[in-house]
Amino acid sequence: MPSALVKIRSQRDQMSAIERRIADFVLENAQLLRDYSSQQLANALGISQSSVVKFCQKLGFKGYPDLKFAISEAVLRAENGNGEPAAEEVPQDRKSTLASTLWRRKSEAEEATRLINPPEAIEQAAGAIATAGKVFIIGLGEDDIHARAFGLKLSLLGIPTVHNFDPAHMTASLSSAGPGDVLLVFSEHGKQPALCQVCRYFRDQRGRVITVTRHTSNALRANADLALLVSAHDERAHIEPLLYHSALQHLLDGLFVVLCESDPDRHANLLANLERIQPLLEP
Repeated sequence: MPSALVKIRSQRDQMSAIERRIADFVLENAQLLRDYSSQQLANALGISQSSVVKFCQKLGFKGYPDLKFAISEAVLRAENGNGEPAAEEVPQDRKSTLASTLWRRKSEAEEATRLINPPEAIEQAAGAIATAGKVFIIGLGEDDIHARAFGLKLSLLGIPTVHNFDPAHMTASLSSAGPGDVLLVFSEHGKQPALCQVCRYFRDQRGRVITVTRHTSNALRANADLALLVSAHDERAHIEPLLYHSALQHLLDGLFVVLCESDPDRHANLLANLERIQPLLEP
């Protein structure tokens, strides 16, 4: 069962403006929430106490005390999992604790990402890719790692792909795009103006844009016909990127499986291509 914080993140996009304000405050101040009454929370946000209560009930809680308790539990679990081992623990126990904590945090990120990308969203993205004449794929910096790998997977399925990691070169490639083609854009934060410009140009060509970004409001996502979202949060700078890449890979794997298993011809192409490639990899 997802934690209260995961539930809030997954449902944020479906909330009203006031509910999003409450959600953002709760997510940003989860560790301090135990010191807030519902009235104090309402005063901090300049809203009515009834709005806070309705927010809690919409999430499936009886009221604010239940939500506060659930969030306190989630915070406590995170603190216990992230805390230093006791003094008597040997180094191997500490390594085991760190490994199990990372595994758990990755699982939580993958679960949150699954909740904000319902099956119909994955099906729509798979359908657009499957029916496209060509799939153009771009990602800058570290985003290109996932773009390149997913492009290879599509090629193995027999789906024509055009991969590029430079916006100027991609713009030139898009001159061959036609109606119904797909532009798949990877950008963790979705803030690169050059990628937004590429998306606008592609939509002028009557193509469909699919973006893959964090679960945030960002300029790139605003230019998308279909948006795939990744939820991965951690206060530690060295952990949050690991959660993002893990959750993103899980999301892409799910999309690949749908593409592979929804068409016997694509599955046959995959097997034939793997058979051709294998001898090239052998010493």
